[in-house]
Amino acid sequence: MDKEEKIQEAEEKKKQKVIDKEIQTTKRTEKDAPKSHGEILRDQLSDAQETYEKNPSSLFLSSVTAGLEIGFSFLMICSVFFFFEGRIEEDSLFKIIALVYPLGFILVVLGQSILFTEQTALLTLPVLNKKQTWASMLRLWGVVISGNLIGGYVMALILNWLGPRLGIFNKEVVVTIADHVLDSAPQVILVSAIVAGWLMGLLSWLLASVKDTISRIVMIFLITSVLAFAGLHHSIIGSIEVFSGMLNSPDINTFDYLSFQILALLGNAFGGAIFVGLIKYRAFVYNVVSK
Repeated sequence: MDKEEKIQEAEEKKKQKVIDKEIQTTKRTEKDAPKSHGEILRDQLSDAQETYEKNPSSLFLSSVTAGLEIGFSFLMICSVFFFFEGRIEEDSLFKIIALVYPLGFILVVLGQSILFTEQTALLTLPVLNKKQTWASMLRLWGVVISGNLIGGYVMALILNWLGPRLGIFNKEVVVTIADHVLDSAPQVILVSAIVAGWLMGLLSWLLASVKDTISRIVMIFLITSVLAFAGLHHSIIGSIEVFSGMLNSPDINTFDYLSFQILALLGNAFGGAIFVGLIKYRAFVYNVVSK
């Protein structure tokens, strides 16, 4: 390492100390006042660090739980669609289900299970703050994604068996919903998933600014109902929808499922990590170093 590189490294360490000090010494606002940018960032970093320090088995089980719980959104989507089918135009039906789509997300967030799209931006922050490595973040993402997907598969199998037997929806409804999710070009699914990841990252950030349950429910409902109403692609509930369609239709194959899943995961990860994690963090850093 030459002299110039040593000087640059020393400057980087000095800058990092200033950033860490600013985060740690950020004053808490009054009880009824909204949290400052620094307070939210500090809370998000603390929560993310706790996630990194969890036992991998506990993390995986919490992720599986989130995959199971998000399946209740799928239950309500199918049930509402089946109930109103034939009474309301199909295009309108896909807008109406936005009212029940948030249920699984509310259960996940309030129950403090670990959902990939909600955690994406959060888990990026310690890496940007140089408290964790990119490799550790990717390992953690892998655990969370695999747990979410497995939980979703189990819930899909349960609901696809139970729904027709209870008479609350049938296989045709499941296939219609899956076709609706897949009815976009690959590039559209990718960009749609980026926007969805962006919104879910913002949800995580906004939830850190409030504590009371009612406000949290309202925020979750607003953000996730936008996802459903706009038809944006969410990798975890979308996995349940497309996987269920694959179980019930020969026209939906494994390639269709994997293609969707890869695009949705990449888009959600990019949207949450870049548009929320990186931008929110860099905005704070630029404010600190410019003082």
